[in-house]
Amino acid sequence: MTDYVEANGLRIAFERAGQGPALVLMHGAEASRQMFAALVPQLARHFTVIAYDQRDCGETEGPERPSTLADLANDAHLLIRALGFKRAHVFGSSFGGRVAQALALLHPRVIDHLVLSSTWPLPRPYEELCPDARCLAALREGLPGTAEELATWFFPEAFLQQRPELRRVFANARPASARGARRAATVTTTLDKGVAGIVAPTLVLAGELDRVVPPTVTLAMAGRIRGADAVLLPAIGHATAMQAPEVLAHHIVRFLNPAGGKA
Repeated sequence: MTDYVEANGLRIAFERAGQGPALVLMHGAEASRQMFAALVPQLARHFTVIAYDQRDCGETEGPERPSTLADLANDAHLLIRALGFKRAHVFGSSFGGRVAQALALLHPRVIDHLVLSSTWPLPRPYEELCPDARCLAALREGLPGTAEELATWFFPEAFLQQRPELRRVFANARPASARGARRAATVTTTLDKGVAGIVAPTLVLAGELDRVVPPTVTLAMAGRIRGADAVLLPAIGHATAMQAPEVLAHHIVRFLNPAGGKA
């Protein structure tokens, strides 16, 4: 069930499930909290899982100006506090991983453990680290006509053959809309802080077949975050939460709750 909380001048849409320590899920650039629909039940056995829509995504509207990465990190901080938690575990996927990094750098006391998946390190821009950035940008600009080709960047072909409906997962995207333009501008923002400043215990996950963020880029982050663990997920693409929620939940639970239970 969708709930709302007023924070930072916004009405943030979120869903909460399960009981236990708080675990906040941060979605990617084109997505919403719905990308975690299959993951939440796996995690709710162990945690109070909070999946929410960032600005200009899902059911959360942003202001009539592009927001910054710092704005999104501040939203997450206020959301956690508004829900009555002093600290929370945080999982961020793709651009959500950038938001999670920003939260860890700007509000380190609010994060217990941090899991970063299929993302790239602050403060460096995506275009600097990912050689196919221009091609991917062109596909995004061509939506919805390029939806099926764009899907092959997020999911391996073998998986799309099993789930052909996901070939059209981006068909409703409207990048030329005012909302889409604001969101695109937000995704390009960064901080002047780098991942080396993260102090939370951190797990870094990368899909072996990720075409959006090369796994080498993601895994290299672990070497810059003190004490971080890193795991390469075989045969997994970019959208791990949708392709392999059970595998993802296993690694999250193992890292956050090493003494208890299986996902």
